[in-house]
Amino acid sequence: MEVSRDLATLRVPRVGCLRATGDHWAPFVLLDPDGVAVEAVAVFLRELSAQGRAETTLRSYGTDLLRWFRFLWAVQVRWDRATRSEARDFCCWLAATTRPRSMSRYSAATRAHAETVLRRFYDLHCELGSGPIVNPFPLARSRGRRANEHHNPMEPFRRDRMGAYRPVVPRRVPRCIPDEVFDRLFAALRSHRDRALVAFWVSTGARASELLGATQGDVDPGQQLITVVRKGSRAVQQLPASPDAFVWLRLYQAEIRGLVPVRKQQPLWWTRRPPYRPLAYHGAHRMFERANTMLGSEWTLHALRHTAAHRMARDPQIPLTDVQWVLGHAHLSTTQLYLTPTADEVIESVRAHHARQSQPKPVPPQPAAGYRQDSLDVLFGR
Repeated sequence: MEVSRDLATLRVPRVGCLRATGDHWAPFVLLDPDGVAVEAVAVFLRELSAQGRAETTLRSYGTDLLRWFRFLWAVQVRWDRATRSEARDFCCWLAATTRPRSMSRYSAATRAHAETVLRRFYDLHCELGSGPIVNPFPLARSRGRRANEHHNPMEPFRRDRMGAYRPVVPRRVPRCIPDEVFDRLFAALRSHRDRALVAFWVSTGARASELLGATQGDVDPGQQLITVVRKGSRAVQQLPASPDAFVWLRLYQAEIRGLVPVRKQQPLWWTRRPPYRPLAYHGAHRMFERANTMLGSEWTLHALRHTAAHRMARDPQIPLTDVQWVLGHAHLSTTQLYLTPTADEVIESVRAHHARQSQPKPVPPQPAAGYRQDSLDVLFGR
């Protein structure tokens, strides 16, 4: 039955939470307002864990599910009784609401990710028979028959099977930190640990979680290599880093000598204050936020990866396939995005063009009396 809701006045309390458990097999659990684990979400996360998904992926999926369950608790609808009406209202509400601790709204990419996660969540429970008979997040009608049914064999396959409530995500150009801004950000860092981390991120192009997962035995200063585990494929890969990164790392290691255990299997990065613990993503994120606050900017840790990729891709002496290997991209087309110039580079190039146009054009020299112009052209190859 169709339900009419006034989404403008709807209040969705921030009840329940996604809690880390420390269990390798079930690293996160979603708790309802009474502190009871939601079994349907636990089943879904276990399925993802069995598929080899990383803990960061499980946390991201769990966060999307927490937003959905908070909405359902606010409208007083059980998750297994949700219909297309609730799914539609949730997508509308998510597009209009603001993010916690921020005045900005959820981006189209975040909303598209949430729609995909929730559709897969209900797909699983429809297969298991533990949820509604019909998925409340349907596929688009125009795309719901057969994927690529009118596919041209000369063109790549398109992702035709998309959700009906999935927003259009604009194609984004990777955000690259300008060199002068990066220098100011680097100068705002407070410790050798922070400088080493940022130097490794901006020279290797590793993801934030990949570098934070490195151990002390993963560093090879002699070869200027650091070993990381790739987020998606879980492949172990060595990445070349800049000499400056290893200098800052050595200063950091000298600073914490005797304060943390020294073994190859021990984490490489630690918190700065006792009790010393392995540095987590949120700690590194707060570190970079503090540097941003000093400059009044809003750059993210992932922008460091974009910056490294942009610098390497714009170097004519580095083949694009090498950049693809360093970044761990499955498709070369993803790496080609970094060939796109930034807005600042385009603006500077066009300004230089206008400056050249405003300059008076040089007048070609005239031949002296007694010389023929066509003979001079032949003589000088003009």
